[in-house]
Amino acid sequence: MPYQKRSKHEVAQRVARDLPDGAYVNLGIGQPTLVANYIPAGVEVILHSENGILGMGPAPAEGQEDYDLINAGKQPVTLLAGGAYFHHADSFAMMRGGHLDVCVLGAFQVSATGDLANWHTGDFDAIPAVGGAMDLAVGAKQTWVMMDLLTKKGDSKIVKRCHYPLTAPSCVKRIYSDLATIECTPQGLVLIDKVDGLEISELEALLGLAVNT
Repeated sequence: MPYQKRSKHEVAQRVARDLPDGAYVNLGIGQPTLVANYIPAGVEVILHSENGILGMGPAPAEGQEDYDLINAGKQPVTLLAGGAYFHHADSFAMMRGGHLDVCVLGAFQVSATGDLANWHTGDFDAIPAVGGAMDLAVGAKQTWVMMDLLTKKGDSKIVKRCHYPLTAPSCVKRIYSDLATIECTPQGLVLIDKVDGLEISELEALLGLAVNT
């Protein structure tokens, strides 16, 4: 049976569905910012951005953008009732002080045991992007990754051992991808769900790794 990949918006919906009510959550640059648009009705999730926002809402409607109110990726955002913006240093104190329940980050690679590489590919001509990922990865109570499972060349981004420079070791709890949702454990990968039609054997062949169910 053929399978169809989840779109970036579908992956964002899948992430949003797992965010616990009352959680303080940081959304990283790139795909993770889409999660803000899919917080389920009746669930309160307080979104944080490292440039100094707490209580961030979904993206503004076209024509309603305020470029004095942006997230860490310089995209215009909204501010929910009770939200606030503040100094960059206060924002990083929140991140480093263990006050965030979940951070959702992009990644170049994640190891089967949860090592994260998302700031530099190690290529000579690549531009490193440290940002706040290192602070988030060690400061948040849980780190989730949202990414395509494969590179443009078809290589798995989930690997036995990262060969890109690490952002932080053993920090990733879950990986949300276009083909499957996977948990990282000290014993290896555990499948949470997958797209219809994708057999576990096919998923393992794409990863080059065993997946427990």
